Amino acid sequence: MSQGLEVPWVGWPGPSLLGKLTLSPQLRALGWGEDAQWEASLSAPPPLTSSYFPRAGAGAEHPAGSAPTLSSSGPPAPCCRVPGSIWCRVGPGSPSSVQGGTVIGSARCKAFTTREGRLAAAYNLVQRGITNLCVIGGDGSLTGANIFRSEWGSLLAELVSEGRISESTAQTYSHLSIAGLVGSIDNDFCGTDMTIGTDSALHRIMEVIDAITTTAQRYLALVSALASGADWLFIPEAPPEDGWENFMCERLGETRSRGSRLNIIIIAEGAIDRHGKPITSRYVKDLVVQRLGFDTRVTVLGHVQRGGTPSAFDRVLSSKMGMEAVMALLEATPDTPACVVSLSGNQSVRLPLMECVQMTKEVQKAMDEKRFDEAIQLRGRSFENNWNIYKLLAHQKISKEKTNFSLAILNVGAPAAGMNAAVRSAVRSGISQGHTVYVVHDGFEGLAKGQVQEVGWHDVAGWLGRGGSMLGTKRTLPKAYLEKIVENIRTYNIHALLVIGGFEAYEGVLQLVEARGRYEELCIVMCVIPATISNNVPGTDFSLGSDTAVNAAMESCDRIKQSASGTKRRVFIVETMGGYCGYLATVTGIAVGADAAYVFEDPFNIQDLKANVEHMTEKMKTDIQRGLVLRNEKCHEYYTTEFLYNLYSSEGRGIFDCRTNVLGHLQQGGAPTPFDRNYGTKLGVKAILWMSEKLRAVYRKGRVFANAPDSACVIGLQKKAVAFSPVTELKEDTDFEHRMPREQWWLNLRLMLKMLAHYRISMADYVSGELEHVTRRTLSIETGF
Repeated sequence: MSQGLEVPWVGWPGPSLLGKLTLSPQLRALGWGEDAQWEASLSAPPPLTSSYFPRAGAGAEHPAGSAPTLSSSGPPAPCCRVPGSIWCRVGPGSPSSVQGGTVIGSARCKAFTTREGRLAAAYNLVQRGITNLCVIGGDGSLTGANIFRSEWGSLLAELVSEGRISESTAQTYSHLSIAGLVGSIDNDFCGTDMTIGTDSALHRIMEVIDAITTTAQRYLALVSALASGADWLFIPEAPPEDGWENFMCERLGETRSRGSRLNIIIIAEGAIDRHGKPITSRYVKDLVVQRLGFDTRVTVLGHVQRGGTPSAFDRVLSSKMGMEAVMALLEATPDTPACVVSLSGNQSVRLPLMECVQMTKEVQKAMDEKRFDEAIQLRGRSFENNWNIYKLLAHQKISKEKTNFSLAILNVGAPAAGMNAAVRSAVRSGISQGHTVYVVHDGFEGLAKGQVQEVGWHDVAGWLGRGGSMLGTKRTLPKAYLEKIVENIRTYNIHALLVIGGFEAYEGVLQLVEARGRYEELCIVMCVIPATISNNVPGTDFSLGSDTAVNAAMESCDRIKQSASGTKRRVFIVETMGGYCGYLATVTGIAVGADAAYVFEDPFNIQDLKANVEHMTEKMKTDIQRGLVLRNEKCHEYYTTEFLYNLYSSEGRGIFDCRTNVLGHLQQGGAPTPFDRNYGTKLGVKAILWMSEKLRAVYRKGRVFANAPDSACVIGLQKKAVAFSPVTELKEDTDFEHRMPREQWWLNLRLMLKMLAHYRISMADYVSGELEHVTRRTLSIETGF
């Protein structure tokens, strides 16, 4: 059977058929040339290695594993009448990961909504031997694709009856496989936590909110409100109660009376009240001006949210989902349902397309029937949890009833973006619970020196979007100051410690736990919120600050690539931070399309370096005459940045020249990304709720005594859920010499990095997503997010 893979980038309501990606390694043997139609006969797909994707072209030679090439030949007559049926050739690396939007174009195809349009599309696919579609778009595109697949058999039968194809041809192409990728800034497709483009849109919104105010769409509005500390939010899924005008004006007046000079109100497109009446930005502005007399301005972002450079998260997400979609198509059988590649936590999963589409329709149906609570639940656990935490932080009031508990919050280790967001949400959540909340300056050293102060609700105002550490942070471990620390814990009657920081925070809490036998004062509740650009803390897949650091490194590498493109035949060796942990180098490498990324966890030798240099020299013979190589700062004791520079310079002499760039501490700076703001806010709230529950459980006879292993934990996202892991249990899984976990989940991404860099690799060890089913997951902030 002729095997082909359709890769359209589509817009509602259906795919524009753009071309065929043949999967044959024998193109040259078949006589394929500049004007020839791609076609190959294979009894079964070959093993999935990089040789599966050869460079096509007359007489063209290229390193094995180069990017797929689309057919340049036009569609055969009669041409499919679907508008936008454009055929183009895309060479390796042509669609730059730096560009936003869509390189191959997108269209809202009205013809595809008709039976005649889908019939023409089916004929076009059959003529090109295409039986696999990878559909990238929103819910309309995926709904159209699902309809197309369900009608496939009847469409072929109709083509046979019209005499346009033979019966044998219909039998040959009797099955159509579909894999969907959700590309939408709205993030409104059920079954996935994030859609491609959402994070980049959040970056655009936060850039504006940091200066003024904005409007956005549903999910974007919600997360933007959470990440910016907005005073009020309107979203269609949760219309305000009657009398909201009075409550909102009262809230705005309260914040102004406490010294705030700016209020932010975010209104999602389509916001309504309980009776279905639209709530517009103009109405809200007039209301604020008339009742409060505040100088009020309206900013509508509109299509600004769709533009700009893709964020690191979106680049990695789309790369991984694209790879998963191809894997799903290659593994598909006639009995395999059409699927959508989705994100659950940090795991790729495949969900039946029909189930996702049906669940998405149920959301709108619930809203139309004014079942708003159910609509929020149907939107998924991420949306529901974001909404619950927003309500908790934006509308909670200072508790009038005080508890007997005192909490202390401190930062430990190197500064990381998102630390201040976590401190802010933890302080306000603790106060709302009725606890006395202290902050400690300069980490464990500050705790030993008594740099402790009680903090109030408004003392942390404006902290959400600030980078670095407002409390001050040091790497000092508590072991050298144990007696002083114990003395101050006793002096301030501290019952719980929330430590926000990197590996030193984890190691410091472990030292305190191990000293409980000598100091009864250390039998208190302790929690670590991982915050480090290195992402090397055991017990979590993501640390606060790592997303901001990846984006900072990515932006620098984008500029470096631009410099290399202008110079021609230049290779840059870029050194990233991260200690021994190669997360930063690996993820940045995927985001910027690096040719190689050297990390400690993936050992390499001189033979590997030789192969990389040879690969680079071959690359310089192609249209892409630039190179980018990343190196983690401690990836190898002897193969230093200087060594790599000398090696590449010597072996590339006469072919390319070489430059180095050490990114350094710029990776620690800058305002936190929307992800780190949102993640820090969630972890702060979650940690305080967990600590409050633990304090109540261990409070006996007027005192707190916590010595169980689960009274000192690391909070973090592990695969699909947030978990609390006792530090004593994590000790066995920790490589203390190299300051990182013994197992790293992101090593699976390195196979993708090498494949995208056009290396010949085996995908036997690649862990792909599994087919699951869409369920109604009702998740609260007490059970995870």
